[in-house]
Amino acid sequence: MLEMLVAIMGNTLRTATPIVLAAMGGQFTEHAGVMNIGMDGMMLIGAFAAVTASYLFASAAMGVLAAILVGLLVGLLFAIFVVKLRSDEFIIGVALNLFAGGLTVFLLRQLFGVAGAFADPGIVGLPNIELGFIKDIPILGKLISGHSLFVYISWIIVFACWIIVYKTPLGMRMRASGEHPESLRSLGISPESMKIIASLLCGVLCGIAGAHLSLGYLTQFTEGMSASRGFIAFACIIFGRANPPKVFLAALFFGFLDALGLRMQFLGISSDITGMMPYLMTVLMMVWMAVGERYKKKRMLKLNKVK
Repeated sequence: MLEMLVAIMGNTLRTATPIVLAAMGGQFTEHAGVMNIGMDGMMLIGAFAAVTASYLFASAAMGVLAAILVGLLVGLLFAIFVVKLRSDEFIIGVALNLFAGGLTVFLLRQLFGVAGAFADPGIVGLPNIELGFIKDIPILGKLISGHSLFVYISWIIVFACWIIVYKTPLGMRMRASGEHPESLRSLGISPESMKIIASLLCGVLCGIAGAHLSLGYLTQFTEGMSASRGFIAFACIIFGRANPPKVFLAALFFGFLDALGLRMQFLGISSDITGMMPYLMTVLMMVWMAVGERYKKKRMLKLNKVK
């Protein structure tokens, strides 16, 4: 029983990592006042770019670099439409997801001549890291040692994002661009420039999340492999109020549901049922938050009437 629990928790860290990375990018745009539901498409394009570059250059590092550059480009494209051209951010996000799905399917067929999935011994995956003496500790070693590189990097990124958002001038300006843009403009700082920076950071981190999916979590690319993780990342941002540590905990919760679902399949439960768990919980928690917000508003109205 204990071994099974440790295995589930270890798998939780792996399955939560792409959600954590994407959510850390999305919280920047959320603070800047931009609703980015195109993160799923950003992840998918990043995953494809990572596999392609890793295969062509026989290097995982080149795969990650390609995912970062492509993520930067897609983030810039998103910013141009939403910030510069003032297009509806929801429509652009949906269009980006559809575009990413179609583009990766097309390129998979044109570049590699396959449909559905591309797996090849020439794809170099991200290394698994053994944490020195920690790996020999009975339970702790199995839990946190031997994971892909980005599992550990994601923990550092969470702390770095918290520092940037709450402890640096850039973070203060980014938050002001979403909450009080006119006040920021009165100081001679363009809110639009902050929104663009947030979109670029989001693109980079979503690209890295995609690289983890195709080179760390798996060593292949499959059509639609982001599997709506970008939407789950967006839900984590909402649940965590765009606060990096809280968003991280929300992502771990969804990672746990995913890992638990995989374990339940070994017990004979249908994958159709277990695969629903993270998405069903997303809907339930969104409903719970909406009801909670309505309750708070009603309570505030009653208090104002009493006063």
